[in-house]
Amino acid sequence: MYKIAVIPGDGIGKTVISEAVRVLESTDLKFKFQFMKVGYEVFKKVGTSVPDKVISEMKNTQACLFGATTTPVDVPNYRSAVVTLRKALDLYANVRPVKSYPVRGCARDVNLVIVRENTEGLYSGVEFETENSAFAIRVITRRTCERIAKFAFNLAMRRRRKVTIVTKANIMRKTCGLFREVSLLVAKDYPEVEVNELFVDAAAMNLILKPQAFDVILTSNLFGDILSDEAAGLVGGLGLAPSGNIGDNYGLFEPVHGSAPDIAGKKIANPTAAILAAKMMLEYLGETEWAERVENAVVTVLKEGKHLTPDLGGNSTTHEFAEAIIGVLEKS
Repeated sequence: MYKIAVIPGDGIGKTVISEAVRVLESTDLKFKFQFMKVGYEVFKKVGTSVPDKVISEMKNTQACLFGATTTPVDVPNYRSAVVTLRKALDLYANVRPVKSYPVRGCARDVNLVIVRENTEGLYSGVEFETENSAFAIRVITRRTCERIAKFAFNLAMRRRRKVTIVTKANIMRKTCGLFREVSLLVAKDYPEVEVNELFVDAAAMNLILKPQAFDVILTSNLFGDILSDEAAGLVGGLGLAPSGNIGDNYGLFEPVHGSAPDIAGKKIANPTAAILAAKMMLEYLGETEWAERVENAVVTVLKEGKHLTPDLGGNSTTHEFAEAIIGVLEKS
């Protein structure tokens, strides 16, 4: 039996994660789900988005399925819940697959993964201000560069053996320079892997012009965040974009989209990203056969086009979409 932490979060997170849990329950696998609360609603009650008790309880589970949380920009001292968990659990690799599915507006034959360093960079949270200026410190360390590079190259060895290192080392010569230097040193241990380099602006353009050319993209925190949202736009939007936050001892899996307060409670949110995040969690747990079956069921429902949510051009509810996927799983 797998012991899984489930954090619905805020907004549509509560809606899509409940459906992802239903999909997992429709498999032959055994799960013990432990539901936990973090996010903005928790912050308003107790003054922190992630209580210490939650982190302690998560460490007694094998993985986490995470919904979405609100991160308000105008609330002093608010700390993003998922960023807090990434750091607390040392989930240094953010893994965002980008894949073509049978939906309208989707680029064909895209199958890439963005591997983003998840704990440092401009998201390190080291900021300060003076009377008329504000500063953010970009933290890049050799240790984190090395382990994220090894993660990306090991992933490439299981895929098409191609890594594109994305930096802006011509401008940020120290921080991006260190990231580039360490990544190229790690590359020497993987002679079977083709290595390319792109500056982040060129990478952004090439993602639009020829996304099929990419396999694994290795980059730093901010660049990976931006590029992965851009890439999601190629394949139908954030409603189809799952992600994993993975460390040496734990994995947290979530849809890339946010809490979407404008549609929260309307029961129309697309649960595909959450269900594909659950699929990624199954892979992480070693249940590759069920992971494949879940993805195949998603593809079948998308291809049939009878139970699509409004963002995909249909008029089905979140629940109806997930119910269709469960129906395919039960027949497979």
